[in-house]
Amino acid sequence: MSRLHTIAIPEATGHAAQLFTAIKGAIGMVPNAYVAVGSNSPVALEAALNLDGALKKSSLSAREIEVIKLAISEDAGCDYCLAAHTLMGSKAGLSRPAILAVRKGEPSGDERTDALASFAHALATSSGTVPAEVVAAVKAAGYSDAQIVDTLLAISSITFTNLVNRVNDTALDFPAAD
Repeated sequence: MSRLHTIAIPEATGHAAQLFTAIKGAIGMVPNAYVAVGSNSPVALEAALNLDGALKKSSLSAREIEVIKLAISEDAGCDYCLAAHTLMGSKAGLSRPAILAVRKGEPSGDERTDALASFAHALATSSGTVPAEVVAAVKAAGYSDAQIVDTLLAISSITFTNLVNRVNDTALDFPAAD
């Protein structure tokens, strides 16, 4: 049950209604997370959608973005985002074993994927200046400085939705993740 105010999609007006209509047109539904955000702050929903739109134009592939979002969501303990990004990760080409490995920080069979997931986990589970060896490891796996900055953008994006869903206890409308 939502802890934050939510409106029924057909009852939305103004900017929220426009955003909900656009989301439904793009993906066929309005995920509960977006309903929670848009019901309370259409400006925040628009910003989140724009951020994800920018990520699609970034130096990262859809698969790499999902690796990051899965790693960060695991560390945040966000069941909603784990469910959503398990589905999105499979659509982006990640196998079920790779998705579980990325989430748990275990070898997936792809060193480059593992380096990116490890980098994301390191950022999510630490504070202060990131150790030079953590940055060196992701660079050694072939990631450019642009991809590192775009990784930070992906982390910012998923952190917002992780926080919303953790505060709201958003009901799943995707198959639950393992």
